[in-house]
Amino acid sequence: MNLLIMTSFIMIIIANIFLMISFILSKKSFLDREKCSPFECGFDPKSIARIPFSLHFFLITVIFLIFDVEIALIFPMIPSFLNVNFINWFKISFFFIIMLLIGLYHEWNQNMLNWTN
Repeated sequence: MNLLIMTSFIMIIIANIFLMISFILSKKSFLDREKCSPFECGFDPKSIARIPFSLHFFLITVIFLIFDVEIALIFPMIPSFLNVNFINWFKISFFFIIMLLIGLYHEWNQNMLNWTN
């Protein structure tokens, strides 16, 4: 037990020594503002950090994701056609497709599908 405690203590001391040596030998200067500023993919770091984001682009992305998930929900309906009652399958499929079309009509009516304003 003493050997385990002593080994742990020695490892902690060695780790702290290496940490202090790295701080002493480091050439990093906190006075150089240009080097301490983040590099953002070619953008000038001295300009505004948050550039304006197109809300229209974000809404079109959300619409795409919603319809992408809906397509993923439609795919299992195709193989289930042979395994279930046709009337129930038709009712559920018809209801689901009508809900998608109502959502599409609402987005079209609100001019959300226009790429330019």
